[in-house]
Amino acid sequence: MAEILVPGQVTLAQLERIYSQALPARLHDSARPGIERAASHIAAAANGSAAVYGVNTGFGKLASIKIAAEDTATLQKNLILSHCCGVGAPMPEDVARLMMVLKLLSLGRGASGVRPEVVALIEGMLAQGVTPVIPDQGSVGASGDLAPLAHMTAVMIGHGEALVDGQVKPGAEALASKGLSPITLGAKEGLALINGTQFSTAYALAGLFQAWQAAREALVISALSTDAIMGSTAPLEPEIHTLRGQPGQIAAAATMRALLAGSEIRESHREGDTRVQDPYCIRCQPQVTGAAMDVLRMAARTLEIEANAATDNPLVLSDGQIVSGGNFHAEPVGFAADMIAMAVAEIGAISQRRVALMVDPTLSFDLPAFLTPKPGLNSGLMIAEVTTAALMSENKHLAHPTVIDSTPTSANQEDHVSMAAHGARRLRRMVKNLNVILGVEAMCAAQGVEFRAPLRTSPPLQAAVRALRTEVHALEEDRYLAPDLAKAAALVAEGALSEATGVTLPDLSPFHV
Repeated sequence: MAEILVPGQVTLAQLERIYSQALPARLHDSARPGIERAASHIAAAANGSAAVYGVNTGFGKLASIKIAAEDTATLQKNLILSHCCGVGAPMPEDVARLMMVLKLLSLGRGASGVRPEVVALIEGMLAQGVTPVIPDQGSVGASGDLAPLAHMTAVMIGHGEALVDGQVKPGAEALASKGLSPITLGAKEGLALINGTQFSTAYALAGLFQAWQAAREALVISALSTDAIMGSTAPLEPEIHTLRGQPGQIAAAATMRALLAGSEIRESHREGDTRVQDPYCIRCQPQVTGAAMDVLRMAARTLEIEANAATDNPLVLSDGQIVSGGNFHAEPVGFAADMIAMAVAEIGAISQRRVALMVDPTLSFDLPAFLTPKPGLNSGLMIAEVTTAALMSENKHLAHPTVIDSTPTSANQEDHVSMAAHGARRLRRMVKNLNVILGVEAMCAAQGVEFRAPLRTSPPLQAAVRALRTEVHALEEDRYLAPDLAKAAALVAEGALSEATGVTLPDLSPFHV
């Protein structure tokens, strides 16, 4: 069933459903009058004598060149074909579909001037599973995500390529196979389709959804690690966190208290433990993971606003004026992507330190070296920890801010750009790395609590261990470990460990100011 979207009012939860469940989407009927009104203003301008950018002029540095009314369709077609300069691997299908939904929302604000049939074709492609093949490199995140959106639009006019029923077909053939027909673009319609931040925003949203899943798993896995090294729960006392007042920290501590409630391991060392304080990677978990969650929620608010925005140029204002502006500049998305990247890197950094803590017999409170029953003969999880260090370091490099970079393009007309596109695109790779780090931590933590037998961890964490053990068995002797790392990472990506606990975990509710 299609998700019904009211432009300007779509929530993050709706977008997450569309993304994760591959749902089709269409605009609410209330959007149609605004779309038709803006289209009528564009049609009038196209037939008028006054020069209006993108309607009857060239583009970018060529904006001073007037185009005859009879050449309108050719102008728009040439715009699309000339801008299909993307390179690299195709966008993942789920992200490409999300990008199409975001473009639908932007057009639905009634400020772009496209005809209703343009909107209807995007809705039809989403409903019938016709997904343009879109190279994922070539946008600098200003003047819109021009090249990626041009590849999307090329299919709409019968060019390019599209994925349909698992096969890549020429654009016109893909449309025809599902009973759809290419359109001939009218005045400004090509520009409306390729101007905008939807490529960058789709990748940023996908990264956000994946990062939040990882953050929830991190809370569960870090609680398990706390029991594995017989760490203290005193730093989770509620008043410590309310005295600071940071909402993510408060939520993280509360979640960890619920996860550790009823642990026999914890109760066994409340008295007589000679350690005064745990290392920061245990003691400061709410402060670090909670802060990362706050950052993700701030980014979520920015992206929720952007998903509902009209971001092409020029825009048809409510009084009928057609005005050039700069909403295509993806600076907000670039900042949000950088925030998500830093949060992902930090969740991984503290997780890696917990892995290092558990495999080190001088720090792990009587756990065997590298968590193997027979160290020396077996290396256990020694190199799995090295892998986490490699991925942690890689994520640190990838987290370098991209929005602070810029380079002039289009003969210096577009002299400051956001670089949001690759800032958002790297998030998928970073979260994949993070899921491996967390998966290895889960393997170490499960092994650690099992060494504490007959003492048992809490019921919620026992359930998490059982979920892990359905795919990754306990490490008794050395074995070929790469498949285990992959399986553990997949469980993290699916949210399987947090789901198994039965504990309510924080949801991704954007900060509203």
